Amino acid sequence: MAKLVFGMNLSLDGYVDHQAFAPDVVLFRHWIEHVQGLTGSVYGRRMYEVMRYWDEDHPEWTPDLREFAAAWRRLPKWVVSRSLKSVGPNATLVAEDTEAAIRRLKDELAGEISVSGPEMAQSLTDLGLIDEYRLYFHPVVLGSGKPFFAGPRPPLRLVANDLIGEDVIRLTYVPA
Repeated sequence: MAKLVFGMNLSLDGYVDHQAFAPDVVLFRHWIEHVQGLTGSVYGRRMYEVMRYWDEDHPEWTPDLREFAAAWRRLPKWVVSRSLKSVGPNATLVAEDTEAAIRRLKDELAGEISVSGPEMAQSLTDLGLIDEYRLYFHPVVLGSGKPFFAGPRPPLRLVANDLIGEDVIRLTYVPA
């Protein structure tokens, strides 16, 4: 049975914004290895469209960026959307009955399936489908933006804490 995991970089005050701060070299290496080890990833439309950046090579990319892109391209993706009519390579559109589709993935696959984006994670949290939350706290305060938890925070129990690089703390929680 697969495990659904929602994890993202966030500010100390709980906001996610990939343009406000970025992972350092150590954390980016962590994300590369994380994506390489995933069984797949579930996206909502907005986060999927952001991540489509990795579908095409860019001449200014470093070797690490190329390695991340290659891992992301190989990763099976399920995109939950009623507005999209098609999705890109190695992706499957989930347009109806999200709950049944995600439960089927959890039942039929093994390993970790990443959940990407706060709204998608909230929808799956409301259905009781998220198995683990990983909060990667950066020493930045944004004051506003998109919160990591897009709705009421579920009751959680801390199961791990790790320092990644020099200044990022990862807190890992499971539903209580």
